[in-house]
Amino acid sequence: MVFAWSTAARAEEAFVTNQLSDDLTIVDLASLRPLATIPIGGKPAGVAVARDGRFAYVTSPDDKAVSIVDAAARQVTGRIEVGGGPLGIAVPPDGAAVYVADWYAAAIRVVDPKARAVVASIAVGASPSGLAVTPDGKLLLSADRDDDSVSVIDTATRERKAVIKVGTRPFGVTIDPEGRRAYTANVGSNDVSVIDLADNSEVGRVKVGLRPYAVALAQGRGFVTDQYDGTVSVFDLASLKPLKRISVGDYPEGIEATADSQRIIVANWESNTLSIIDVAELKVVGEVKVGDGPRAFGVFLRR
Repeated sequence: MVFAWSTAARAEEAFVTNQLSDDLTIVDLASLRPLATIPIGGKPAGVAVARDGRFAYVTSPDDKAVSIVDAAARQVTGRIEVGGGPLGIAVPPDGAAVYVADWYAAAIRVVDPKARAVVASIAVGASPSGLAVTPDGKLLLSADRDDDSVSVIDTATRERKAVIKVGTRPFGVTIDPEGRRAYTANVGSNDVSVIDLADNSEVGRVKVGLRPYAVALAQGRGFVTDQYDGTVSVFDLASLKPLKRISVGDYPEGIEATADSQRIIVANWESNTLSIIDVAELKVVGEVKVGDGPRAFGVFLRR
């Protein structure tokens, strides 16, 4: 089912990794229609669209590789062997590097996208999953799931400068537009940790639904995918008080806000759909069919 959405804003696109169908679906968020399906292989999971929108980078854990997707041409233009178990992925604002979380090696691989090669490795905690870069590009955060912590990395020196204890089994990590706070979805403790990046400490917790996966931010609110509940938990960023639970598809995972903060896009693993949430009304206003097993883990919207 596809619902139309009328907007005067420039159309954004969702680059959705479909792990079970081994491909990537590109969805036009103005018309809510799929535009293309690109074969990837290797059970694609993580995705990061560069800020300039030219390329999307996709991790394939089974192939131990990262695919480079030309966003305009709608095709894979290269693959980089990174080894291990690549999962989370992030690109800094200048696009000069690609950071890849190696689940098995407790390390972040630094990839030069022009040379198409791994140029450095950074040791972090056990089972790094989600990655996020601050808006100024100076810090890289890694959610180290099996260490119940977040690693803070100086991107200039490529050294881990702090370790922050959070909830149990953090998975997705999101940084606010000001670069002041970060939020981790803690799969094991069913909550969200709030991190102050100025003093590298956890400053709050918010209870959410079962098995939270990732967090999106819009209009002073946090939106969290609750995998086992089929919901998105909403909380107030100032008071950290829960506001609402919104029913979406089955087993929601990837989540991100559109550039205008008017909509939240949610990938539903078992329903093979994207749910579109209106931020003002806090309700689902659209749905789009995608591939099999959509994860969209990371920054998957092309603005």
